[in-house]
Amino acid sequence: MTPLSADVSFHDLIDTLPSALVVLDSSLHVTSANRSFYHLFQVQADETENRIFFDLGEGQWDIPSLRDHLEGGLTQDRAMGAFEVEHDFPRIGRRVFRLNAGKLPPVENGPANLLLAIDDITTEREASRESERAWRLAQTIVDTVRDPMVILEGDMRVASVNRAFLTLFQVAEAEVMARPLKDLGEGQWNVSALGALLDKVVPDETAFDGFEIEDEFPALGRRIFKINARKVYRPGNHVTRLLVVFEDVTEARLLERHRDILAAELAHRIKNSLQIITSLVSFEIRRAAEPCIDGYRAMQARIAAVAELYDVISQSSALGPVPVQPYLSGIAASIHSSLIGKAADIEIQVEAEPLLIDADKAVSVGLIVNELATNAVKHAFPGGAGRILLSFERRDDEVLLTVQDNGVGHDQTRNSGARSGLGSRYVEAFVKQLGATLARATGANGTTMTVKLPMSILAEAADEDATPPLTQAIRHEHE
Repeated sequence: MTPLSADVSFHDLIDTLPSALVVLDSSLHVTSANRSFYHLFQVQADETENRIFFDLGEGQWDIPSLRDHLEGGLTQDRAMGAFEVEHDFPRIGRRVFRLNAGKLPPVENGPANLLLAIDDITTEREASRESERAWRLAQTIVDTVRDPMVILEGDMRVASVNRAFLTLFQVAEAEVMARPLKDLGEGQWNVSALGALLDKVVPDETAFDGFEIEDEFPALGRRIFKINARKVYRPGNHVTRLLVVFEDVTEARLLERHRDILAAELAHRIKNSLQIITSLVSFEIRRAAEPCIDGYRAMQARIAAVAELYDVISQSSALGPVPVQPYLSGIAASIHSSLIGKAADIEIQVEAEPLLIDADKAVSVGLIVNELATNAVKHAFPGGAGRILLSFERRDDEVLLTVQDNGVGHDQTRNSGARSGLGSRYVEAFVKQLGATLARATGANGTTMTVKLPMSILAEAADEDATPPLTQAIRHEHE
């Protein structure tokens, strides 16, 4: 194949490429260019070929460092690295070009030529600059936020930190930048549970809020911080990072703890006061005539049921949701103590799911249980022996409170007057107050009273099927 045919084949090849290409000889004169070059710069062949590359246009390429790069490309075997030129070009305006060059093999032992590729990266560069401007604006905004913030790279090293963080923790920016979060300070953030949450933020799109850490911090003393994290995306260069915010909740948490202590103390004192009242009622029972004793004992059981609520609250150290199981167990114990006594062989059992009742509803629930269980004690076991089951469970979209006995059953004719008694009226009133319904099933094997309660009485469920929260409190104690 002759050299001419080889040249024709080469030009056919480069004319199909989208990049603007020029071939330079050993003196850096343009020997040829492809269609993309002429189209991009809107020039003709006679304005380009056989001219020194640096004289093209209005001399935009006449840059000393570019000249050095191209001349080096002719004398070295390796390709020239990317070189960027930004300028106002005739006919096409301001552009940014990326240049790459490589030496072509010589033809018939002639001098080497240089193939120069010119790519228009104006749009890419402008997007990058806009991204940088937006990033700087975001950093300025972050610096005005009062809560300490850091931005982490994917490897959990600090990429940026705001002024509030540096001020609060009394550190210099150089002490923080490019360091892993877990190594900051004296390792207060080196918590495996926190690290596991942060690791999931970017790949799993899993933001989290309210993760708490309590520790001794240098120059600050003991503090409690709530940590929130989000994925942040930086457009232009496709960088994804984590924004981590530290909220100092020390004062709020200490106030909550103080409030809980006071609430528990108040509940304890109310319980003691109610127990004193039940003791006074016991004293009156010993002095009362026989027809009045049942009334006194019923009153004593009701007071004890309310006292049991405050006993549960005082033990939980918070005036908040009431756990059902210990609450019902306490009521059962009070009924057994006040109504059954040690001699009778009546057993009261409790089967309750680990649910929490709203504190405002707990008194009504407890008094319903007390009245229904008391009624079973009085009427279901003429022989003085039997079993009463108190159960509490969530079923579908309602909550079932059941008082079941294995006694003699309920003779409606014989006990029609009893159903209109004070205890029954209490039950009806409390059931109505809670927006519930009451159903009864009775037979030779006993009686079951079922109260269907709305889900709204529950504060929250603590059953095993509940999804564990992402946030939790971590307290460090350094040795």
